[in-house]
Amino acid sequence: MQPIPKRVARTISGVPATTSHQRRRVGTITERTTFGSKKESDFPNSFGSPLILSTLHVVPLETAVLTPEKTVLTYRLAGLGSRCLANFVDFIILFFAIYALLTLILLLGVFTEGLFSGFALGVTMFISSMSPFAYFIFCEGLMNGVTIGKKMAGIRVRMADGTPITFAAATARNILRVADFLPGFYFIGIVSMFVNPRLQRVGDLVAGTIVVHENRVGEAFSVAPHRVGIHPLEHAVGELRNMTDGQYYVLRRYCDRFPELPREIQNHLTDSVWVPMAKNLGVQLDPTIHPLYLAEATVMKYGRARGML
Repeated sequence: MQPIPKRVARTISGVPATTSHQRRRVGTITERTTFGSKKESDFPNSFGSPLILSTLHVVPLETAVLTPEKTVLTYRLAGLGSRCLANFVDFIILFFAIYALLTLILLLGVFTEGLFSGFALGVTMFISSMSPFAYFIFCEGLMNGVTIGKKMAGIRVRMADGTPITFAAATARNILRVADFLPGFYFIGIVSMFVNPRLQRVGDLVAGTIVVHENRVGEAFSVAPHRVGIHPLEHAVGELRNMTDGQYYVLRRYCDRFPELPREIQNHLTDSVWVPMAKNLGVQLDPTIHPLYLAEATVMKYGRARGML
């Protein structure tokens, strides 16, 4: 959960921003773009209160998945650089493996005085054309979305809903490498990644897959920095008598990840997670206050009362 800047506190209390920079920042959020650049766009101000977020740092592009248990899972999408590195390693491995096998087959044809030269030529052509497809399909399908190159680059293929890749999806996305390669050097695939918000090439779009960075082992959520102090809106959320620890962890995760999510996902999670929870807890959503502020106040009040911050 992000700490509340002084600018935010002044806005909540009704004191207008005092500098032109602050006035420009009111009512905007940062959208993360595909390859690390950033821009500001108007936030749909249906809740009235402006949302002020910092744009001084570049946030890696992520995709969020809402599970049936209302838990938000976020994955950092793998960009062009990490995917090129993984493919480079994989194709180097394929080159030496195919070279060694074909050399063995050709030597077999020589030592048998040409008796199997026609057969050896056919096998050579078949292996040369099919080995790359077989390598990627079986590695991704049987090794939970990774190849040797992807493991070295720290990336993995997943289904678009965040679940492990299926063998059928691995087959589809890799057969369509031919389409991505056209007219050469993965031109179509790279263009598709640039125009797609999830960095999906043609094979990914057809198979319903995404390529993400591996999640490092660690805590399931970021530790909130509010160990002391009182949120200025805690008086507006009531006593929270019906709140459970499970709801606390879900809402805390929502608050932690909210500033880093795309606007569409922010709106979706607010409607599907926080609004129903607020109704259940008896928290009145004020149209003049952004819902994130009330969610943060709920997390801080409940967590402090139970020593969970």
